[in-house]
Amino acid sequence: MGDANSVNLKFELGVSQEEPTLVPPAKETEKGPYFLSNLDQNIAVIVRTIYCFKSDSKGNEDAVKVIKDALSKILVQYYPLAGRLTISSEGKLTVDCTGEGAVFVEAEANCMLDDIGDMTKPDPIALGKLVYDIPGAKNILEIPPLVAQVTKFKCGGFVLGLCMNHCMFDGIGAMEFVNAWGDTARGLPLKVPPFLDRSILKARIPPKIEFPHHEFAQIEDLSDTSKLHEEEMLYRSFCFDPEKLEQLKKIAMEDGVLDRCSTFEALSAFVWRARTQALRMQPDQQTKLLFAVDGRSKFDPPIPERYFGNAIVLTSSLCSAGELLENPPSFTVGLVHKAVKMVTDSYMRSAIDYFEITRARPSLAATLLITTWSRLSFHSTNFGWGEPIASGPVALPEKEVSLFLSHGKERKSTNVLLGLPASAMKIFEGLMQI
Repeated sequence: MGDANSVNLKFELGVSQEEPTLVPPAKETEKGPYFLSNLDQNIAVIVRTIYCFKSDSKGNEDAVKVIKDALSKILVQYYPLAGRLTISSEGKLTVDCTGEGAVFVEAEANCMLDDIGDMTKPDPIALGKLVYDIPGAKNILEIPPLVAQVTKFKCGGFVLGLCMNHCMFDGIGAMEFVNAWGDTARGLPLKVPPFLDRSILKARIPPKIEFPHHEFAQIEDLSDTSKLHEEEMLYRSFCFDPEKLEQLKKIAMEDGVLDRCSTFEALSAFVWRARTQALRMQPDQQTKLLFAVDGRSKFDPPIPERYFGNAIVLTSSLCSAGELLENPPSFTVGLVHKAVKMVTDSYMRSAIDYFEITRARPSLAATLLITTWSRLSFHSTNFGWGEPIASGPVALPEKEVSLFLSHGKERKSTNVLLGLPASAMKIFEGLMQI
């Protein structure tokens, strides 16, 4: 079991950053307002990721120039990323395509890449130095949609640190963008340009809410779980190898209630139950599981290839902590399965319309929000220095979020990252020993 705080404590990463510059698109691009759908509005959080590249025979001398030039070229296709977020007349987030450009920072580290230790575990303090934060930004409107930092290390390796707003794209879209940026750096043509028109996900007129949307439900915190957050938060990573994942599926199916069970369903149910127990929720405390489902193929007609935007929708399971812990594992897995099944074209259209009418944000009270990055090929990004030796998030966006990442050479294992108050983490670690 890994420990996200186990970065060598005697060693402190020092990074000196140069003044930020702006990288505008290489050619004149369209100006004016750019529409963001309600699925984008819902999820406007900053996501910070890093990509670590080992030195090869050519070292890192050209890394800044190559990555910066390629960024300027790729922004011609992805021009909204060179704009700025603003609020429309109807009070929604929109992009003002000004062509100002992405923010770019060059930096140098005082050490070798290897000195940092395990970069696959979120560590907002150390790894945060590899991503540039806009000084004094009070809200997301003051942070450009794309901020990039290239940090050169003494060994000849370098790290690309990105700070991107989730309202610009979901994980699949972000991965396509970064991979296209890498291809451009290597002089390869863009095979399929991004599909920029987000109005295909506009709300219906008039809007129609056809489903109960529990993802937005405010839950009363009977268990005072918010009190626990006054304790120090600990972040840990738990690795589930293929054998362990199989075992979880077996446990879920042993009472004969389920005839099938996916790895995601078994793992989500296991983590949800264990976290509920670790937080010592009262039996009558309602608890919610939220997770994102990729709607690309579930929309009718399906979302076009290379859709630049969020095509994920949140689905949820809701029940009392008592039900969750007193019933066998098959009960929880059944709830997760139902939530997956619920996502259809009409459910997603209803979620878009729900936001149109209520402007509600998904509530995170007594909630676990699982976000799955295990299918995203962040590890295949190549700017000309080969694939990254490590890549991943710098921090978890919210304390209720748990991240599933693929792990290992074959990517058959799953790393579960989450944060809990110290006393709850002690219980949770014990429950992970299956």
